[in-house]
Amino acid sequence: MYLNCHTYYSLRFGTISETELLELAQEMQVTQLALTDINNTSGCLNFVRKAQEHNIKPILGIDFRNGVDPCFVALAKNNEGYREINSYLSQHLHEEKKIPAIAPAFKDAFVIYPFQKALLNEQHTLQEHEYIGISITDLRRLPFTKLAELKDKLVVQQAVTLRNKRDFNAHRLLRAIDNNLLLSKLPKTEEANPEEKMKPIKELFEVFSEYPYILENTERIMNFCTIFFDFSDNRKPQNLKTYLGNTAEDEALLEKLCKEGLPYRYPKTDTVILERLQKEMDLVKKMGFVSYFLINWDIVSHARKQGYFYVGRGSGANSIVAYLLRITDVDPIELDLYFERFINLYRVNPPDFDIDFSWKDREAMTQYIFERFPHVSLLGTYVTFQEKGAIRELGKVFGLPKEEIDMLCNRDYHISQLDDISKLVLKYAQFIQGKPNYLSIHAGGILITEKPIEYFSATHLPPKGYPTTQFDMVIAEDVGLFKFDILSQRGLAKIAEALEIIAYNQPKEIRTFDIHDIGKFKTDPHINSILKSAQCMGCFYIESPAMRMLLKKLEVDTYLGLVAASSIIRPGVAKSGMMREYILRHRDPERTKEKAHPVMLSIMPETYGVMVYQEDVIKVAHYFADLTLGEADVLRRGMSGKFRSREEFQKVKDKFVDNCRAKGYEDTLIFEIWDQVASFAGYAFAKGHSASYAVESYQTLFLKAYYPLEYMVAVLNNGGGFYSAEFYIHEARMLGANIHPPCIHNSFIVNHIYGKELYLGLMYLRELEEKVAERILKERVTNGDFLSLTDFIDRVSISVEQLSILIRIDAFRFTKVNKHELLWQAHLSLSKSTKLEHPKLFSPKQPHFQIPTLYTTDLETAFTQIELLGFPLCSPFHLLTEVPENENGKKDLEAYLGKNIDIYGYLVTVKNTKTHKGTRMNFATLVDQHGEVFDTVLFPPIAAKYFFRGRGIYRFYGKVVSEFGFLSIEVIKMQKQDYIQDPRYADKKP
Repeated sequence: MYLNCHTYYSLRFGTISETELLELAQEMQVTQLALTDINNTSGCLNFVRKAQEHNIKPILGIDFRNGVDPCFVALAKNNEGYREINSYLSQHLHEEKKIPAIAPAFKDAFVIYPFQKALLNEQHTLQEHEYIGISITDLRRLPFTKLAELKDKLVVQQAVTLRNKRDFNAHRLLRAIDNNLLLSKLPKTEEANPEEKMKPIKELFEVFSEYPYILENTERIMNFCTIFFDFSDNRKPQNLKTYLGNTAEDEALLEKLCKEGLPYRYPKTDTVILERLQKEMDLVKKMGFVSYFLINWDIVSHARKQGYFYVGRGSGANSIVAYLLRITDVDPIELDLYFERFINLYRVNPPDFDIDFSWKDREAMTQYIFERFPHVSLLGTYVTFQEKGAIRELGKVFGLPKEEIDMLCNRDYHISQLDDISKLVLKYAQFIQGKPNYLSIHAGGILITEKPIEYFSATHLPPKGYPTTQFDMVIAEDVGLFKFDILSQRGLAKIAEALEIIAYNQPKEIRTFDIHDIGKFKTDPHINSILKSAQCMGCFYIESPAMRMLLKKLEVDTYLGLVAASSIIRPGVAKSGMMREYILRHRDPERTKEKAHPVMLSIMPETYGVMVYQEDVIKVAHYFADLTLGEADVLRRGMSGKFRSREEFQKVKDKFVDNCRAKGYEDTLIFEIWDQVASFAGYAFAKGHSASYAVESYQTLFLKAYYPLEYMVAVLNNGGGFYSAEFYIHEARMLGANIHPPCIHNSFIVNHIYGKELYLGLMYLRELEEKVAERILKERVTNGDFLSLTDFIDRVSISVEQLSILIRIDAFRFTKVNKHELLWQAHLSLSKSTKLEHPKLFSPKQPHFQIPTLYTTDLETAFTQIELLGFPLCSPFHLLTEVPENENGKKDLEAYLGKNIDIYGYLVTVKNTKTHKGTRMNFATLVDQHGEVFDTVLFPPIAAKYFFRGRGIYRFYGKVVSEFGFLSIEVIKMQKQDYIQDPRYADKKP
């Protein structure tokens, strides 16, 4: 009898989940229930999935409204009707059109007009599929209206939005948040009726007992509605079924492509390769994943034709078929990649391919996919209220001052000190935490479906301009929709641009190597020595202090070693304590024999019996705990937070423990292994995924080894990486570059290198307008170099403020005129109000002024660079008020091993972290006086006493320690050093 029910997917309106709605209905003895969220279908598929567990027949619909003003409710008679109302909603959301008062002539959907709206539209003749909804409160007025005569058109429309008073309070707060109003200013028209609650079905019948025909009409249309989606384990994929239009042709094409790929990937084939290929092909065909592979092949083939760099990774990298189709660059035979992680008969979802493109090319690839295939949409996701965000929003709604909101967000209070309002904020922040706030886009998921996406969901149109589903990846997979991940990363753009820079800076070199010749790179001693010494700044995925430390501890000097390190660094392995255990066993084979359980060691000999890769979860579950491969895959997927709460995961967890006990394992061992499995928590990489990352790391290591300057310029031009631009510029200097500030003649928007002369780009001048920079470059390219400042002023339309920036950074140094004199000349030639936007037809005659001789010091230049660029181009140690008392640096650490050292360092980066007890500690990376990088650690007692106060030079006193050969300083004392006073303002009185 309930045709109009809302969940929290009626965003910033509803307060309960679809599961809570079903539980409420079950409690009220309801057997049929319609979910009709406001202009939203996010909860529909999961509502259908969960309804069968509650013995409730699900009905799907949409509550069409303009804001909170109801227009009509549409109920799908069947799946076609659901598609129909989804298409209608999508059109209005895309075009941002108002919902009309009268519904369209739906063929397979019922329409219910609210009583109040029906009164206003009495002239409208109801069609066969249209009805008028009567709520409990409407019953009082019904006899006094003409609508009472329409007995066969009246149905029960008792809206359900709330369960209790707390829900209503939360609802009002959400409405205030949505309207950006104080709660006290929220109009009643923005609220739901407090009576929008579900009553026991018998009580509802009693209320409408005088109007049995209303109950009969309601039951009739509910009985007419039916909806079905297959959520069973053997459900069929809903992706595009065939690539060429028929299965036989698809299979023939896949076989042909693999055959063509064999000589490229394996010049010498053997039975191992051919047997693996046949095994995979048989399964891919059997599971119906042929078109999935061909679509991925189509995408990467187009990318190669366009000259776009890409990396294929994910579990699909375990596949030889993917390797032959050039979707990935990972050889599964070489790495002995676990086939069952890629695919098995019990796995209903296809292998996961994440295809990374350069951030410059991803948009073009997305557009290609939308144009190439018939039914394409982006995958949605929900942005939920998080603790601090919820407190902040509710604090504003209650009118709390910013200081109090900040205090609550930072938990800087004692509960006894809080007033009632603050306590309410905390109470309801906890209540709305985790509930959807608004719809967004999945990081890279694209759905390519057999049917139009509206069969499953309405779509909205985010700023990207592509239709986007109103559900997320978890529900998509439940119903058989499997995403294609099209992602972007800057690492690929750095490689591509480095090749372009090499082509102009060392034109003879570019033809001497193939950046895709990974096999050659893997065995290059120069590359591997850089890897072993962890000199990896700028290199993809391996440049962070933590990764540099791990490489050093493991003494990684091979591709396989890097594959392992890429996964060991992940939080899942580190959190479980297995990263340390892996290092210990790697360095001491005897420890492996002593500590590793024989079964674990037999399962994972390569990683010393330590779980490192995602597929290790499957191996352990299958071989250690005797779970089926299907159950093991549920466990692997359960490592993702969203799946962990699923009942399937809990059942498999219980079976894991029961099976192990049945095999005679001690509980201590069982739960130790389970804790390791659980600690992966969705963070562990598949081995193929790590291998894909390692391939890209090797490409960047090659460029860093042989073309370091060109590569560092590419890194800078693509937004850097883990560190700020200043430190990549420092790295380029250490590698032999001569660094020049921006120059009118030699600089472009981005950085440019001529031989070893690196000219910083105009982009670093933070206050220089982009259009001014473009105007300068256009004039220089069109009419040649500038002859003088006067010539520049005559040819470029520029304001005196913008010209001053260029002069102060010394961009006119080619004139050999002191910049103070140039500033005088600029101000005398251009008045403050001058802002010319158009080129002059004739060069005006510039007046001649006699300007006194002026001078600039190096210190003044350094402080000007800090102001305009954000960092000096000289050594920051030259700016100290007191010269360092020693010259200790990284080179001296070994000599001080086990002793205390006094050392100065320029701060590169600080990682603030907490111990397992929750106390703060710091890891800091710094540059010494000689330009070398060293690392420090501040344990909790020291971190509580000393604080890093922003960028600058710090003096440390601490003990040099070594952990597995990695040297660092355990700080005892620390003091920030003072810079001299800015000489430009030295004469000014404070």
